[in-house]
Amino acid sequence: MKHVVRKLIWDYEKEEKWLNEMSAKGMALSELSWCKYVFTETPNNEYTYRIELLDNLPDHPDSIKYLKFLEENGIDCVSTYMRWVYLRKKSVEGPFDIYTDLESRIKHYKRINRLWKSVMWLELILGLFNVMIGVINYSFSSQNLSMINVIMGGMLILLGFAFLILGAPIRKKIKKLQLENLIIE
Repeated sequence: MKHVVRKLIWDYEKEEKWLNEMSAKGMALSELSWCKYVFTETPNNEYTYRIELLDNLPDHPDSIKYLKFLEENGIDCVSTYMRWVYLRKKSVEGPFDIYTDLESRIKHYKRINRLWKSVMWLELILGLFNVMIGVINYSFSSQNLSMINVIMGGMLILLGFAFLILGAPIRKKIKKLQLENLIIE
């Protein structure tokens, strides 16, 4: 039997934890799209889930090669969403950790941080352009339509700052892991 859950989760670690909690309840992820998770009933704790952000899109030759390597090692790619891959491994096969050393964990968090920063800058730049266009149009033609540009620009700027705030925990983790790495070396 299939169960559909609609949920928006920004933090991939919380999403991963939630997927593993669903597995503990006997629900295995079978499909995924934006804010929509489809689960099928399975024995409790049949799978352990991990989520990873790839360097490239899943259909890129390097990503295909990497996912094939994972498959050869008993790890299934359940679904992909943009560059995110949702992986699972049978729990009886032992622990499932993608990143076993500090360098690979730092690299992974840096990929995520680059994504957040890219989206943040895109939102801020588009927002500023919209505000400027609205102000310039309003000063020359004084049309109410120009206010839409200003309002939309303001919303995009706020969204950009939201991405800045949402990315803060990732940046803290990077610094912590880099410090840990220095101590070990």
